[in-house]
Amino acid sequence: MKKHALLIDYKYCTGCHSCEVACRQEKGIESQDEWGIKLAEFGPERLAGKWYWNYVPVPSTLCDLCASRLEEGLKPACAHHCLAKCMEAVPLEDVPARMAELGDGVTCFVP
Repeated sequence: MKKHALLIDYKYCTGCHSCEVACRQEKGIESQDEWGIKLAEFGPERLAGKWYWNYVPVPSTLCDLCASRLEEGLKPACAHHCLAKCMEAVPLEDVPARMAELGDGVTCFVP
């Protein structure tokens, strides 16, 4: 199977936490001290005269991009349930081109 990366276009993340819930259910994570993906909130803050308020989903070392789901041709649970559709699993060789298409406000996670 090809290795994948998770691209997160955080400029569209609404902070709904559905990625966290989907991951917990998929991985069976019950402890509140552990997570596969957690939403970080930055802001509101004023930088260079502009206001910023960003939500950034941050995967942990428990994240394997739902390898079993990828093998079945499915999206990782977080991307499947993302209401803003701002996450996608992309083959590693396609990451640079896809990030260029998405523009600024995109981050990449490789487990």
